[in-house]
Amino acid sequence: MPAKTKIWMNGEIVPFEAATTHVLSHSLHYGLGAFEGIRSYETNDGRAAVLRLREHIERLVQSCHIATIEVPYTVEQLITATKDVLRTNELRQCYIRPLVWLGEGTINIAADDNVINVAIAAWPWGAYLGSDALEKGVRCCVSSYTRIGIRSHYEKAKLTGQYVNSVLAKREAKLNGYHEAIMLDAQGYVSEGTGENIFIVRNGVLFTPPRGAAILAGITRESLMQVAHAEGLEVREENITRSDLYVADEVFMCGTAAEVTPVREIDGRRIGRGARGPVCKGLQDAFFKVVRGADDRFSDWLTYL
Repeated sequence: MPAKTKIWMNGEIVPFEAATTHVLSHSLHYGLGAFEGIRSYETNDGRAAVLRLREHIERLVQSCHIATIEVPYTVEQLITATKDVLRTNELRQCYIRPLVWLGEGTINIAADDNVINVAIAAWPWGAYLGSDALEKGVRCCVSSYTRIGIRSHYEKAKLTGQYVNSVLAKREAKLNGYHEAIMLDAQGYVSEGTGENIFIVRNGVLFTPPRGAAILAGITRESLMQVAHAEGLEVREENITRSDLYVADEVFMCGTAAEVTPVREIDGRRIGRGARGPVCKGLQDAFFKVVRGADDRFSDWLTYL
């Protein structure tokens, strides 16, 4: 992230170096906080357009509500703050990171009187899984770490501490020479990547784990399902096994950071033809038309600056 970037923090735009927190901030010790990942794209007419801004900010507030964190700002205020960050930094194509965390106060576990901090940062960021990942695909492994289940955490909230599970899986995958990890749930079904939802293609039909599974209900996932339906594809939400991954015609991941990324190999097994498949390519093309403002069917997903 460029050090010249200005950040919105607790109601005002501050210089990069001023956006700090104390070493005794509660969230630094115990991991209670919430965050979002949002992208802004430069559209074909040169404007900046944030993809599904309201939905992301609403999910941030909902995550905090689930975690009993009272956000001191409304959804509208946070939407305005996000726009202010992009305008201040003169950004069009960028990644946006809102963050809510508990600051100074008690160091007791409950933290019922700590200051609640909110920050929004933005910076230019390209392809999350590598510059050629969107075309050539990535190599994945099934992780030895189990995706934390619905009886153990709030799977529909983006809470900071819960991502230790993903961080360890990602580090393990990279140590073993892979780009990304795929995590199974406690029953052995495919859950998601460390920061992405998963789709497979079999006989022209899209399959993805159901919303009630141990997955984040990804906004990009839901967007891609709508785009797929609009493109005439059948989408089924069903449990997926490891074997299903290996014999799928195509596998791809999606998320705000990963966008739509094909998977060419899993656990040393070539997936399909070992390259981006036609269904993934078609969805990529359709998705990027949407975010560039070239598809009127989904124009309400874009917040223009």
